[in-house]
This record gives sequence, C-alpha cells and structure tokens, in this order.
Amino acid sequence: MPRNSKEEALATRSRLLDAAERVFQDKGMSGTSLADIAAAAGTTRGAIYWHFRNKADLFNAMIERVTLPLEHALRQAASVEADDPLPAMRRAMMAALKKTVSDPQTRRVFEVATHKVEYVDGLCAVRQRHISVRAHWIDGMKLALTRSASHRGVRLPAPAETVARGLHALLDGLIQNWLLDTSAFDLQKSGRIAVDAYLKGVGL
Repeated sequence: MPRNSKEEALATRSRLLDAAERVFQDKGMSGTSLADIAAAAGTTRGAIYWHFRNKADLFNAMIERVTLPLEHALRQAASVEADDPLPAMRRAMMAALKKTVSDPQTRRVFEVATHKVEYVDGLCAVRQRHISVRAHWIDGMKLALTRSASHRGVRLPAPAETVARGLHALLDGLIQNWLLDTSAFDLQKSGRIAVDAYLKGVGL
C-alpha cells in the first residue's frame, strides 16, 4: 500500500475511534450502531468493516488505545530490576489516577468502559477484554507485592494474589465512583491516601 494510502487508512481508523468514544459516551454501547459511528466520523459502514470485524472489535480497540500504555507502565514497574519494585508500582498507580483526572480522553474512555457497557448479544469479546485487562493488572501487582515482601522480610497477611485483587479492587472502585460524580472527592488525593493505607495494612 502506498505511503499516502497507509497514512489515510491510519487517519480514518483514528477518526473512527474518536467518533466511537463520543457516540458510546452519549448513547451507551448497546444503544450505538455502527451506522451511528460512521455518521459521526463522516465515513461509511464499509470503512468501519475495513478496520474492525464488528462493534466489539471497535470497542476493544478504543479501550486499548488508552489502557495499553497504562498496562505497559504497570508491567514495567512490576518487572523493574530493583530488589523492591513496590515504589515503582505505586508510582504507576498514581500516574493512572492522575491521567484519569487530567486527560479528557482517558476519562471519557473509562466512563464508557465502566458505566456505558452491557454484556449482551455479541459483546462477549468486550467482557473477555475486561477480564484480560484485570488479569494483567493483578498479575503485575502480585509480582511486585511478592518481590517487595521478600525484600523487606515481610510476610503478607494473605496470599499475594488475594492482596493484589484487593488492591486492584480498591483502585478500580475509586475510579468508578469518581466517574459517577467527579465533584464528590479528589481522586488523586483520596487514591494516594487509600492505597498507602492499604499497603500499610498488609505490612508494606
């Protein structure tokens, strides 16, 4: 494919993802059709099918555009060569909270992913993507917690996977509740205090 054609295809794909964010936020996942997205992007349904298999594939690509950098940061933090990876993991979590607050696209996509999705009809792939993202975060947290506890000579009060699931639920719950009403509390400040209290509670 000629360079210009590749650039045009990438631009069309990006425009479709931008449109999907806006329409999904406005109408919800189940209430949005591919025709709605095509109209919002100023293109055709054929253009959508050129880039995406179906609505779920489009939705997952929209999510990945925002979450993959965050997932990559967490994996890097968890696998850092330092004996104690916990500080790097904590920084990655705080960075995720900061981006949720400060970046409109991240906030919009998280709102769609948490409050505008129903796992119905042909959306099993969306559910699987959510499960996959959660698993990656928990695996990274488990690795960092295990290595940190070993380095600090601390015995975790529960299996590392259980502690990691609790930490993930805390972070995820804070984000979901803040998105319901962004004026209710300071996500970054509350998140920092809550995460530090949790880590202190498990001896870290």
